[in-house]
Amino acid sequence: MWFSKSAEAVLNELNVDSNYGLSDKDSLTRIEKYGMNKLLSEKKKSLFLIFIAQLKNWLIYILLGAVIITIFMGEYVDAVIILLVICINAILGVVQEVKAGKAIEALQKLTFPKALVRRDGVVKEIDSEKIVPGDILVLDAGRIISADIRLIESINLQVDESSLTGESVPSEKDASLIYDDQKTALGDRLNLGFMSTIVTSGRGFGVVVGTGMNTEIGKIASIINTEVKSRTPLEIRLDKLGKTLGIIAIVICALIFIIAMLQGRNISEMFLLSVSLAVAAIPEGLAAIVAVVLAIGVTNLSKKNAIIKKLSAVETLGSLNIICSDKTGTLTQNKMTVTQCFTLEGLFLIELDNNTTSEELKFLAKAMILASDASYDNGKGTGDPTEIALLIMADKLGIDRKSVQQSSKRIDESAFDSDRKLMSTLIEENGKFMVYTKGAIGNLINICTQISEEGKTIPLTEAHKKKYLDAAILMSDQALRTLGVAYKPVNEKIDSSEMEKNLILVGLVGMIDPPRAEVKDSIFKAKIAGITTLMITGDHKNTAFAIAFQLGIAEKIEQTITGQEIDELTDLEFAEQIDNYCVFARVSPEHKVKIVRALKSQGNIVSMTGDGVNDAPSLNTADIGVAMGISGTDVAKGASDLILIDDNFSTIVSAIEQGRNIFNNIKKSVIFLITCNLGEVITIFVALIIGWKSPLLAIQLLWINLLTDSLPAIALGMDPGNPDVMKEKPRPAKESFFANGAGLQVLFGGLLIGALTIFAYFFGYYEHGYTPFDNQVPQSTIEYARTMAFMVLVVCQLFYSLALRNERKSIFSIGIFSNKYLIGAILIGLALQLVVVGIPAIRSAFHLQMPDTSAWGIIFALGLTPLFLNELIKLFIRFFNLNIAK
Repeated sequence: MWFSKSAEAVLNELNVDSNYGLSDKDSLTRIEKYGMNKLLSEKKKSLFLIFIAQLKNWLIYILLGAVIITIFMGEYVDAVIILLVICINAILGVVQEVKAGKAIEALQKLTFPKALVRRDGVVKEIDSEKIVPGDILVLDAGRIISADIRLIESINLQVDESSLTGESVPSEKDASLIYDDQKTALGDRLNLGFMSTIVTSGRGFGVVVGTGMNTEIGKIASIINTEVKSRTPLEIRLDKLGKTLGIIAIVICALIFIIAMLQGRNISEMFLLSVSLAVAAIPEGLAAIVAVVLAIGVTNLSKKNAIIKKLSAVETLGSLNIICSDKTGTLTQNKMTVTQCFTLEGLFLIELDNNTTSEELKFLAKAMILASDASYDNGKGTGDPTEIALLIMADKLGIDRKSVQQSSKRIDESAFDSDRKLMSTLIEENGKFMVYTKGAIGNLINICTQISEEGKTIPLTEAHKKKYLDAAILMSDQALRTLGVAYKPVNEKIDSSEMEKNLILVGLVGMIDPPRAEVKDSIFKAKIAGITTLMITGDHKNTAFAIAFQLGIAEKIEQTITGQEIDELTDLEFAEQIDNYCVFARVSPEHKVKIVRALKSQGNIVSMTGDGVNDAPSLNTADIGVAMGISGTDVAKGASDLILIDDNFSTIVSAIEQGRNIFNNIKKSVIFLITCNLGEVITIFVALIIGWKSPLLAIQLLWINLLTDSLPAIALGMDPGNPDVMKEKPRPAKESFFANGAGLQVLFGGLLIGALTIFAYFFGYYEHGYTPFDNQVPQSTIEYARTMAFMVLVVCQLFYSLALRNERKSIFSIGIFSNKYLIGAILIGLALQLVVVGIPAIRSAFHLQMPDTSAWGIIFALGLTPLFLNELIKLFIRFFNLNIAK
């Protein structure tokens, strides 16, 4: 652990002189030993292998089997259609996977072309890839650190590590520090510098202790590389459904074939029929329907500022019950903001356009401006975020900063350092000299002898000190970062060593990276929907809890745990205790992954939001990784499943609502397809059991399957969203498509459609004076009876699709025409049926007869029966629930 060793010990261990650096010969030897300073990624899969991986699915296996069977049967058109479905589904998967695997590539972009190093006693620029352990890296303001280093010297050195640690404010580095605790958090290792972080102020130099994959950024790359992305709930459900349907298809084939043999039927005819029925039992359109519904969902989400990178992730959103959110930049604005000011006049809350009449407060703001090196114009700032916040405060108080700066000239300064924790400037204003000092109130108050009160200067008493220190404690309890300011007039230019003596205390400010305005309402909405929001951050415990408390995430400090406390628990202990915590503070990237895994081990479906490099591993581990589109790094976006274009936490809640509705629509399509196919199976199976001729021929079954497995099922998947969906609790991850009564609905619908089809078949015989039990029946009568069964089966299925639009609400309350696609699909289906029976050549090819005029009333009466009965059942359920509620 380099942070627990002195700089001299590290230099000795790496065998390098800090004043001379490595020689070019040494560097070449070390490149051979340690490799280039760049990140490695996994070997990319070829497009062919990615395509083959998309076919590893039980539903696809069954469809491929169906292709072989249909070719054997001579139904080449069906075989081509099924193959197209398989290929389109696989191509969509390939496209999404190619787009998704960009995390390591984005990390590699964080390596930088040039670095300033000391070699052979000379400071020179070299390619960052050629940096090796032992190199002496020179740092100055604005430079990106190109490797992990142990600092040897630091002069007012501050480094922005927000992308790695999640802290809003730059880290003040100190090369002299040595840490005894081996578990010191990443953000607390102030004697180290890390690859990809940015020097915001000061200067220094350090010895390289880690390059490439041995850096903290490299560890993140390793986590992303080794993490196996778990399958989504939808993928698991579809795979399970595919296995079940495969078994059912095989059993149907075997049973019908055995029955046919026992009854002495035509073996070749029965084989053809049993295979056709097995194909009919498999909803070959399901894969395409799911892909279409998910693609529509992706398009709708993009209109709501959310970009989905993986189709199946859309549905996973609907199962989420945990949102793990990064604090900085996600829940907060990632912008330090002054919220409170204190003078002897009292406490002031600083709000937008908060022009003040307090002269003391205005003077405080002026003093802060003149003791600052930052700039802020047109909404953009440069310099220390703390100082930028002070300039914005002055704008809110109505101070004309431009005028103040033009009338003032900086003569001298005493720069900030980590020992004094103060910064002073000597300013000339209209021929007079003034010292302005800002810094930590505890240090500042000790060098003040007077205090400003109502425009007058009076001696500083112990009572005054207590007021200020109490105000500072009050602000600190709210996780505000405090900063005091003082001044003194001088008669002439003085030495910098005399600046910080006998000062006049003016006031104190408190600042914080504040929560986003819309986040609190979004967290509340998520809570109503049964979704818990957790905060995971690299920030300090008190700061994290203060923000969490404001947002309604946590109620007491005991609900907060730090990374160091997590390390003291085993994985099992942590998983068992994880429900006790809402805030995880001072955590490293490895901790974030550990938290997500612990939550998933308890059966949760977990989303992780973030924007920094430090979030990438946990984004990759979560069921749904959500990256910020504006403030997010390319690394975070590459590791995520969902990107928020507007960086708005509330967009996640909208995406969850969309995900829930998408799953409901997919479920409707699945239930519809299985119900229809069950109706067909029952029709054939029952008829054969009781010794009738088959009510439907193979070609008729395949046509029905083609008709109902396409447009109506897709139209159901495009149903408008249920406005009450966010009042429901998240679905359990292992819940099947047939939970909550859906299985009974399939059974009821399938039996009813099958029974009505059998009745229609019987009626076709009866209308011509025969029964299906008769041995001598004209072929025309058999074809007529099959026509009745054929028409009733299709009409039943088409109209039954309307009943599946909502489990509880009547079709009339949600609006018959509110899904125009479904109405269109039903009308097209009916029209195609009329074409089949109406055009003589096609009718003859399908072995059908034109129904009698009186028979059309029977066809539509029977066809509407499943829809009518389903509406009656819904009415009974609503009435029953209403009485229970009373």
